[in-house]
Amino acid sequence: MTLTERHDGPVLSRLEGATAFLTLNRSDRLNALDEGTLATLEACIHEAGLDPGVRAIVIASGTARAFSAGADLKWLGAATNASEVASRAHRGHQTMNAVADCPKPTIAAIEGVAFGGGCELALACDYRIAGDTARFGQPEIKLGIIPGWGGTQRLTRLIGPSRATDMILTGRTVSAEEAVRIGLANSVVGAGEALAAATSLADSFATGAPLAVKIAKQAIRRGMDMSLAGGLATEIEGFVSSFGTADAREGVGAFLEKRPPSFSGT
Repeated sequence: MTLTERHDGPVLSRLEGATAFLTLNRSDRLNALDEGTLATLEACIHEAGLDPGVRAIVIASGTARAFSAGADLKWLGAATNASEVASRAHRGHQTMNAVADCPKPTIAAIEGVAFGGGCELALACDYRIAGDTARFGQPEIKLGIIPGWGGTQRLTRLIGPSRATDMILTGRTVSAEEAVRIGLANSVVGAGEALAAATSLADSFATGAPLAVKIAKQAIRRGMDMSLAGGLATEIEGFVSSFGTADAREGVGAFLEKRPPSFSGT
């Protein structure tokens, strides 16, 4: 499968070199996430994850005002009963899980606000690079609800229960500088420079071993839900699996022969 290039709709997609760029494209709604946006984003992630030519995925925004202001409240508010509310929660979880489980490295390039579902989308990515005017938050408590697309779980795992509790129970906004300090963002760059920094990071994966990246991601994700002993067993399993690949033979051989490796993804 190859990535479908989309030049219109709620999510734009294109492939440049070995990097897939997915751009949230609802600028008039500050990239509010509704059914169509979530479904399209999931489809893009799925295609990019299966495309052998893709080594990394960058998720960005078409407007500097917002990475995403969160779930589309008109869409959420149209739910008239518990079943419909649950359906919208499951829809969000399905997309965020697709991002989190993608075998390729995912990088969120964040300018402007990443609130609610937008913050949860960033949390589902492997890397978060923020422009210095970016702001993060889980403000759902101020609407009388709680984060519903992974915020209570991924945020806690990422920055710890004390800091996550503070963010979620107060609904306060976190600056880019604080986000880096508490581990919510990986790095902060100048305003307007997040996409360039994310692209540079994505380029660094182009010469790496894609199967090793995939196996390492699986070991990290699986280990987070296990005891230390279980996680270490998972690591051994992944190490053995990676060592049996053609890429491992190429990597070790290239090192011993003092030449750059040429990975095939097998």
